[in-house]
Amino acid sequence: MNDTLKACLWMTGAIASFTTMAVAGRAVSLDLDTFEIMLYRSLIGIVIVLSVASLAGTRRHISANKLRLHAVRNLFHFAGQNLWFFSITAIPLAQVFALEFTLPFWAMAMSVVILGEKLTPNRVLAAAVGFIGILVVTRPSPETVQFGQLTAALAAIGFAGSAVFTRLLTRTEKITSILFWLTVMQAVFGLVCAGIDGAIALPEPASWPWVVVIAFAGLVAHFCLTTALSLAPATIVMPIDFARLPVIAIVGMLLYAEALDPFVFLGALIIFAANYANIWYETRRRPAPAG
Repeated sequence: MNDTLKACLWMTGAIASFTTMAVAGRAVSLDLDTFEIMLYRSLIGIVIVLSVASLAGTRRHISANKLRLHAVRNLFHFAGQNLWFFSITAIPLAQVFALEFTLPFWAMAMSVVILGEKLTPNRVLAAAVGFIGILVVTRPSPETVQFGQLTAALAAIGFAGSAVFTRLLTRTEKITSILFWLTVMQAVFGLVCAGIDGAIALPEPASWPWVVVIAFAGLVAHFCLTTALSLAPATIVMPIDFARLPVIAIVGMLLYAEALDPFVFLGALIIFAANYANIWYETRRRPAPAG
């Protein structure tokens, strides 16, 4: 089996995991608030990460050398994940996933400031076209704009910040260390935010399986996506990831009677095209000859 086919198979796992996490998130949303979901998800995540690290012999990779950087990265991710959990209960799932595809544009802008990367003309064009796609998806007006659309867009910004700081961390840190501090710090953030009102709800017995599913699905999704990108270029992986949109749209229609909005698909297609064109151009750039 060649690497491209392997990458495709890993991406089907990512798509299934992201979709499962959205369904599970909705299932527990009436029982727990987003902070409580993050608290229990992270506590279970700690057990998962330490168990897998013990089996793989990578617990020695956990270090406290970059705690400040881990903290910033996890604040971005915690904010993004909470906004995402809120958004999947507030607007159709297809809209949430479509707006999530704007993540590369926000990461591109942050990379200029944080990583010192250059803002090339093709990146500016890709961001401009992507913004047009956002307008098509949301069609903002006093009559149609929804708060959930804003939180979904902000969630993408949170995930973008997380991605940029993850790139910084991967220069010196191992994946086990990154995942360990991800779960530990977000458990602390979840505990503080969930307990700020003096009351932290325990999941009902029927909700515990869904909470466990959220914890597993989140880790599996990102592991599958990272593995796929290690096997094949983004120009191959990205179109497969785009299949998340029709999949979640069908799930939303079957489980929640959500209408299939053609504007969501059109806007998402524009966002995808801008992303794909930028990646295609970047991967084919040739370094200038020396001298």
